[in-house]
Amino acid sequence: MADKIDMASVSYVLGILSIVFAFVSPLAGLILGIIGLVQSRKYSVAKARKLNTIGIILSIVFLIISVIALIYSINSGLTDFFPSI
Repeated sequence: MADKIDMASVSYVLGILSIVFAFVSPLAGLILGIIGLVQSRKYSVAKARKLNTIGIILSIVFLIISVIALIYSINSGLTDFFPSI
């Protein structure tokens, strides 16, 4: 059968993924970071906790930047991303 899953490693991987997804999709990075932070606190993994915290902070920063860019583009009339053919 399958071996027992090492949740400490899972929280470490979620920390790495939260940092990567912070640049690609900040909302997904935030969700992964929160899940990883809960798991790292549950299994007391300090290195994973640090990675998840970094991922959460980066996700929040890039989410704020994305919202500001969206509001700016709507206010300045840049709503057409694809020109009509």
